[in-house]
Amino acid sequence: MGIQEQFIVIHGRKPVVEALSSDQEVARVHLSSRASGKIINRIEELARSRGIEVERVTDNRINALARSGQHQGVAADIRARRMQSLAAFLEQRTGRKYASTVLVLNGIHNPANLGMILRSVTAAGLDGVVVPYEGTAKIGAVAIKASAGVAFKAPVLRIDNTVNALALLRDARFDLLALDAGGDSAFAADISDRVAIVLGNETTGIEEEARSFCSQTISLPLHNGVESLNVAAAAAVISYILGEKREE
Repeated sequence: MGIQEQFIVIHGRKPVVEALSSDQEVARVHLSSRASGKIINRIEELARSRGIEVERVTDNRINALARSGQHQGVAADIRARRMQSLAAFLEQRTGRKYASTVLVLNGIHNPANLGMILRSVTAAGLDGVVVPYEGTAKIGAVAIKASAGVAFKAPVLRIDNTVNALALLRDARFDLLALDAGGDSAFAADISDRVAIVLGNETTGIEEEARSFCSQTISLPLHNGVESLNVAAAAAVISYILGEKREE
C-alpha cells in the first residue's frame, strides 16, 4: 500500500487548526516557506504540543498537495486507517467464499455527494467503497464536511480508474451489478454475498465501458412520478439493502 493511500490531505488555515485541536490523527503539517502571522504561529504551537512534524515547503509543493482550492499556504496529512488500495483489500479477501460487499463509484464529480456516500457506506457496515483517483471528486474539505468527519474512518479503496477497479473485482470473482434505472428491484434481486455495485455520474449515469463489466442492472423502485434519486440518496438505500442481506 502506497503512503498516499494512508492519508487524506486537508488544506487551509482554519481546517488545519481545527484538525490540530481535535482528536484527528494528524501525521504532518506542511507550511509554505512564505506563510506567517498569528494563525501560522498558532498552527506551529499546536503541532509542537502534539509532537507533530512541521515542514516548511515551497508554494509549488503546497499546490501539489492541495491539488486545487485556496490552501492559504497550509496543508496537513490526516491518517485514514481504513483507507487502502483496492489491490491490498483484495489480497486480504481471496476466494469466492469470502463474503464482501463493495460500492464502486464511476464519475461521481460532486464532492458533497462523495462525502455523503462515504458516510452511508460506513454507517451501513459495508466492506468498502472504491473511490478512483481519476474522474471522481477528491476527498477534500467539501467531502469531509458532507461526511460529518466520517471520511477519515471510511473503508475507502483507491485505484487509478473505475475500469481497472472492475477488472480487478471481476478477476477476484465478485459479482458486478449496475445500480441504474430499468433494472430488477434491488429489494427483490438475488444479490450474492460477494458483490460490487456500480454507481454512476450524477447526470450521465454509468459509463458504457464500466457498464460492460456488469452482469445485471438493479434499480430502486420509484413512485408518485419521481424519476430519479440523487446518487448519494441512492447509495444510502443500496448500502442498507446490502447490509440487511448480509445479516440474513
